[in-house]
Amino acid sequence: MGYRAIYTYAWDLAEDGVADCVADFQRLGLDTVTIAGSYHAGKFLRPHSKAGKVFFPEDGTAYFRTAPARYGAIKPIANSLLSERDVLDELTAQDQMTVNVWLVLLHNTALGMAHPDSVVRNAFGDPYYYNLCPSAPEARAYGIGLARDVTESYPIAGISLEAPGFTPYAHGYHHEFALLRSNIWLENLLGLCFCNHCVNAAEACGVDARRLKSQVAHDVETYLSSDLDLPADMAEAFWRADIAADGDLRRYLDFRNGIVTSLVTEIRAAVRADATVAVIPSVARPTAGAWYEGSDLRALGAAAGIIEACFYEPLAMRVKADLFDIRRRIDAGTRLRGILRPSFPDLASKAEFAAAVAALREGGVEDLAFYNYGHLRRANLEWIGTALKGTA
Repeated sequence: MGYRAIYTYAWDLAEDGVADCVADFQRLGLDTVTIAGSYHAGKFLRPHSKAGKVFFPEDGTAYFRTAPARYGAIKPIANSLLSERDVLDELTAQDQMTVNVWLVLLHNTALGMAHPDSVVRNAFGDPYYYNLCPSAPEARAYGIGLARDVTESYPIAGISLEAPGFTPYAHGYHHEFALLRSNIWLENLLGLCFCNHCVNAAEACGVDARRLKSQVAHDVETYLSSDLDLPADMAEAFWRADIAADGDLRRYLDFRNGIVTSLVTEIRAAVRADATVAVIPSVARPTAGAWYEGSDLRALGAAAGIIEACFYEPLAMRVKADLFDIRRRIDAGTRLRGILRPSFPDLASKAEFAAAVAALREGGVEDLAFYNYGHLRRANLEWIGTALKGTA
């Protein structure tokens, strides 16, 4: 089955009409619609919308009709659009294009606020409500339930899992603010989860997580109490040295990889056998940085079967370089998909975008997806058709 997909949202399809959108997507040479089944909040500029140009999605909601019995304590929040129409049902009712569902799994502020015992917490115990922790049993049950629910309730071809792990400290939260210059060492220490679920599970694996938690809190407290402002190169060197010198930190990072891999493994076992499961390991640039979020590319590829990587780069040569590295990190049997953004801030010219599509195909990546229908100008959408025709 081919995968030339357009990422999209239910609200855009509802506005423009499912049938008209499907016809337009086919005209561009696409064969799959990858629609958000669960999504976080945002503030989006919609260049070709006729209903309004700036849109605020409802935070942390599901865009399909869920079955509460498939969940534990944490249940999805239904998006209000479902009271009027079920866009996913309309999509699956047509037979012109394959339907894939994109699930933003654990990045969910609304559910985090409602279930603070299941969120990521830093070394000081501060909750990060935007990230349900993959070590928390109820958060895991929610993620597994969501994947199982949509694949059993709708005749979709598969799912793409985004945010199955630990979201970095800096992620663009509403009014994220600090009156000091940040750096990678500080952000990575603040981003480590030391919730009770993580600490207990890590100690069961032989990691002295309580000592590490205390050390991280001390280091951050000492830095924040100083007048230091770390240059970027020094901060990166300090972080690398911490990983190399502190065995517990290295083992704790490995433990996080195991937690995320086991969650994806359980999801793969829970969904319909004939439904594909792809993992979007990270939006970190380059993709090799995904390990910090608990994304072991080789292990996730083995668990799910498909890695769907975000090649969010401004130059075709950088796309090609990222592909080179990803190939090194996954097994030969893992299917690789590539997601591209045909616009600023990535591939801002038609020629560079076409070169990036060609580079992926020349590197053996035939499964391509493009982000995102509602965010792109009409002219940029046309680039997709031109590029696909040029590499057919």
